[in-house]
Amino acid sequence: MSKYANAEWIGAKEGKGKITTETNALDNAPFTFATRFGDAKDGTNPEELVAAAHAGCFSMKFAIVLSEAGFTADKIETKCDITFGAGAISKSHLTVHAKIPGISKEKFEECAINAKENCPISKSLNSSIAISMDATLN
Repeated sequence: MSKYANAEWIGAKEGKGKITTETNALDNAPFTFATRFGDAKDGTNPEELVAAAHAGCFSMKFAIVLSEAGFTADKIETKCDITFGAGAISKSHLTVHAKIPGISKEKFEECAINAKENCPISKSLNSSIAISMDATLN
C-alpha cells in the first residue's frame, strides 16, 4: 500500500502553502507560519497533521486488537497532543476514552497498551519521541 499527500509552499517564511491528500480529505488546505507557530486558526500545520494521523491510527489499531481479543468497542475517542519545540517533535500523548461492553479494566489496559506500542504511526515515530497515554474505560 502506498498513500500520498502534496504540499506546495510559495514565498519565504512569511509565505503560504497548501496541502492536498490523495483522498481529497484535505483539498488545498492552507498552512502558514501563523497556523503553525501563532494563533491563526484558518489552516493546518504539520504537527496537527501528525496528531491526527496518530489519533486515527491508534484508534484503528485498538479496534483490531480488541476484535482479536473478542471485543467490539461501541466507541473509541482518541485525542493526540503533539509537543513541538527546539525544532523537533518531542512527545506524542494519546488520551483515550472508550466504551467496550464486557471488557475488564485489566484487559482494556492490556489492549490499549498493545495498540499504543504497535500502531504503525507509533512505530514510525523517532525513538527519541516519548509516546504516552491515558486510557479511560467508560
